Amino acid sequence: MAKRKRKRTTTSRKKKINRFAFLSNERVHFLTGVVIAFIGIFLLLAITSFFFTGAADQSKVLNRSFFELIRAGNTGVDNWTGAGGAFMAELLVNGWFGIFSVLIPLFMIYIGLRIMKVSDFSFMKALFITTFGLVCGSIASAFILGRLFPNSHVNWGGAHGLQIEQILESSIGWPGVALLILLFLVILAVILRKSSIYTIQKSLVNSKPSFFRQEPEEETFEEDEEAFEPITEKKPGLISSLFNRIKKRFHADEEEDNEPTTEDEITHDRNEDPAVTFTFSPETTGLQTPLQHSATQGDFEVIVPKEDEPAHPGELVSETPVKPEQEEQTGLQEDYDPRKDLSAFRFPTMNLLKVYNTADRAVDMNEQNENKEKIIHTLRNYGIEITSIKATVGPTITLYEIVPQAGVRISKIRNLEDDIALSLSALGIRIIAPMPGKGTIGIEVPNKEPQIVSMQSVISSRRFQECDYDLPVALGKTITNEVFIFDLSKMPHLLVAGATGQGKSVGLNAIITSLLYKKHPSEMKMVLIDPKMVEFNIYSTIEKHYLAKLPDEEKAIITDVTKVTQTLNSLTKEMDDRYELLMKAHVRTLKEYNDKFVKRRLNPEKGHRYMPYIVVVIDEFGDLIMTAGKEIEMPIARIAQKARAVGMHMVIATQRPTTNIITGTIKANFPARMAFRVTSQIDSRTILDMSGANQLIGRGDMLFSQGSTLIRIQCAFVDTPEVEEIAQYIGKQNGYDHAFALPEVITETETSPGAVDLNDRDPLFEEAARLIVVHQQGSTSLIQRKFSIGYNRAGRLMDQLEAAGIVGATQGSKPRDVFIADEYSLEKLINSLQ
Repeated sequence: MAKRKRKRTTTSRKKKINRFAFLSNERVHFLTGVVIAFIGIFLLLAITSFFFTGAADQSKVLNRSFFELIRAGNTGVDNWTGAGGAFMAELLVNGWFGIFSVLIPLFMIYIGLRIMKVSDFSFMKALFITTFGLVCGSIASAFILGRLFPNSHVNWGGAHGLQIEQILESSIGWPGVALLILLFLVILAVILRKSSIYTIQKSLVNSKPSFFRQEPEEETFEEDEEAFEPITEKKPGLISSLFNRIKKRFHADEEEDNEPTTEDEITHDRNEDPAVTFTFSPETTGLQTPLQHSATQGDFEVIVPKEDEPAHPGELVSETPVKPEQEEQTGLQEDYDPRKDLSAFRFPTMNLLKVYNTADRAVDMNEQNENKEKIIHTLRNYGIEITSIKATVGPTITLYEIVPQAGVRISKIRNLEDDIALSLSALGIRIIAPMPGKGTIGIEVPNKEPQIVSMQSVISSRRFQECDYDLPVALGKTITNEVFIFDLSKMPHLLVAGATGQGKSVGLNAIITSLLYKKHPSEMKMVLIDPKMVEFNIYSTIEKHYLAKLPDEEKAIITDVTKVTQTLNSLTKEMDDRYELLMKAHVRTLKEYNDKFVKRRLNPEKGHRYMPYIVVVIDEFGDLIMTAGKEIEMPIARIAQKARAVGMHMVIATQRPTTNIITGTIKANFPARMAFRVTSQIDSRTILDMSGANQLIGRGDMLFSQGSTLIRIQCAFVDTPEVEEIAQYIGKQNGYDHAFALPEVITETETSPGAVDLNDRDPLFEEAARLIVVHQQGSTSLIQRKFSIGYNRAGRLMDQLEAAGIVGATQGSKPRDVFIADEYSLEKLINSLQ
């Protein structure tokens, strides 16, 4: 019996709690708005009819109450809305605020439409217009229209306007009332339209007497002089400072106008029933420092991060800096200038990059409200209540931060990832539970209309232009709309992975473009390895400026797998040579070494030289591993382990992040990783050691990992024509005589297994050489037939002829090339071998 009683009490409590649940129903809201809007339309129609029929109805309506008019039945009232409408119109117009009483039904119609979620006009602005119009408009109507039409049945200012106007006229006179009405008009114009401030300023300046104006020459000179002065050095006068305060106040009023009122609040079905208010904060720089907070616990705060401030037009193009140490030296030997050989070099300009007009795109508040409601309802369906929710709108992703009630397991929310994605109809969401350094849970939802992050907006930002990194790379923008920049020399190597068509090649071009905009050709060289043969071919025009290659190579862009192995071995030789120079100079890093060399503390006659940074960019690393295997992996592992201190850094990209391509040796030496969208969770764990890359939306959406932290970034978009124009702009300028030469690596073939020893030649070597030269056909089967020997011996003879330089390498089923044209040249070669 006791158990039954407990059940009854719990059910009764639920009934008490759910008694007012209908108030949060969307139908109730909509119908309430419809009723209020219809009442406003009825009153508007009654007031409109009053101006035409009020004179006839005035004798019937006056001195009677509302109920007496209704009981009288058909009293011959001419008003379109009957006796009730005639009574309300007489009360509102003649008894209250005159003709401006029409603002009351209009405000009721607006309230109804807002509750129906049809109108998004600012509530504060509508309330101000209504209140200001009723008070000031009634006074102005009583003063102006009351004098023009004194015998009308309409009390133009109403009882309120007539009494206030009489008090004002007796206290300040009719000129003072006229000036007061003019002041009302100026205040209303300034608050409703910002451009009216400048219109009033311009009209006042143009109407100044001639003796207050300056001469034309002096005015032009001062304006030109002020145009070159920084803004902070100007000292505003009293009038300008007053206008600045008016502007600031106007901006503050605009921000307050964007705040909805209690009609926009949504009541939650909880014990405390806290309201979730919609707060709009247009100017903030991040999640930690929002501009505006609401006082209610459980506020829904939408943060629209501010764009990074672009650099001054004069600062956009980096010029060759003049070091202050050089200017201060008097009588001493000048420092070595590595840029002296290309002192006329100019960095690429901003007009080479395309501008996308997406900065002024407004945030869709209806979308944010809908997503918020769907998240709350989905979590509530599974018994999860939240205390607050906050949204940060990024270029392509919106981050919703929620705080669950005490006692809710984080794993329970993490398991609802697919359910939330289903309710939002999103491509894919990502749940961060919990967010590092915060007591919140993050839900990343793609925007319906993503914005393009242009390379121009990233490169021209003040943050990139003023950074002093050794190898600055601007990738794109984060969720908080901040330009993301990192120093490649501190990474020190970068691993890039992503499926086909997800933005991997664009990301590599963004890395290279960032370096080209900041580093002088004397300070950085690049080794570009492109097995696809088409991705990096557009950079061939900057060969004599930025690229490095082997001395005997024709092309600076390396596409052949055999050349890749030679180049990587050459880079390991360059690394060892640099370490020897660092040891002789008693320094530990390349930066310290170059500083010593610039100060002329190292003697070039002893082998010391200025050493630029070397950035190795490898695309389609998976294809190289499949074709060359260990020959590629071993030098890459050596460079990744040791080359950081000598200024050599690698960027490796692959579209197949499997374990047989990204091995443990490579992952251990590539702590910085960029992951674009991949197809499976296994691939995401391979590249990032955690899931997340499989939940990206593609088209440049990526995760950047350095250690244990993940940062979601929208990669900057740089198109192929933009890269071509940048490369051509650099290629047209004077460069070095040749590309940066990498050291040659002499491989001792005698020490390799299966090597050919020409000192132990076959007895048929000379006869086989003559046979090949006479027939000009390097074929193993020809030797086998002519000398009646087996295939093994004929193959060894062909290997000896190749080692001697008589024939070329094998070409599959085709005969080998013969390098000796006649028997006379052959005899000279044979005599040299003996």
